[in-house]
Amino acid sequence: MNLPFRKDESGMLPAGERVYAIGDIHGRLDLLEAIIGKIEADNTRREAADTRILLLGDLIDRGDDSAGVVEYVRSWNADFAAVDAILGNHEASLLSVLDGDTQWLESWLGYGGRETLLSYDVPADLLRRGSLAEIAEAVQAYVPDTHAAWLKDRPLSIRRGGYLFAHAGIRPGRKLSDQKPKDLLWIRSEFLDSEADHGAVIVHGHSITPQPEHRHNRIGIDTGAYFSHTLTALGLEAGERWFIQSKGEPTS
Repeated sequence: MNLPFRKDESGMLPAGERVYAIGDIHGRLDLLEAIIGKIEADNTRREAADTRILLLGDLIDRGDDSAGVVEYVRSWNADFAAVDAILGNHEASLLSVLDGDTQWLESWLGYGGRETLLSYDVPADLLRRGSLAEIAEAVQAYVPDTHAAWLKDRPLSIRRGGYLFAHAGIRPGRKLSDQKPKDLLWIRSEFLDSEADHGAVIVHGHSITPQPEHRHNRIGIDTGAYFSHTLTALGLEAGERWFIQSKGEPTS
């Protein structure tokens, strides 16, 4: 589904660049593959550009194929665009567990980690009956080192022209160069409610809305793919902005 684009001078990309930002995927490989197909078609219809796809974090958890999503993005080889992904709070939680911080483990299992581990073939019976120590060992054993290393290498934000791409948002009133990881990964109301000029238009996910939010200082594109079955992307070029969506069916 294409939504009408809107032209706005408050955010600009450098000449010759085109960016497609994709909101929180949460293990929905089906929706990711579908939206990539739509992005490729949209990109082909436009004039040649230096095209980049940016994923705004939360690739994993809640949906049923987190492992497949990570592998799809990590092994990207399509030649129509480069791809990059920003770290989300759900990836940060997995990385904490991989680093031995089991304080995160129980809560992470409750907000999507269980589904992620099932996608990495951790036995369901172990997740039902195992101790936290046993599950922590399974995380280390079943999540491939290649995936862990790739996730650890993800940036917390990316700046392109008049836009800053971050998973959750930024702390208003603090320089963009001085933002703290906790805010980039987790912030909500202080950022969402702010009318301040942040020095760039912030493109973010993390906070779910039924439709994309397009405000003067931020653009939110987390439309709750794991339960709404709708994944949203934002297209950007010069002063233009447009939305692309993929829609699917429940996967289980």
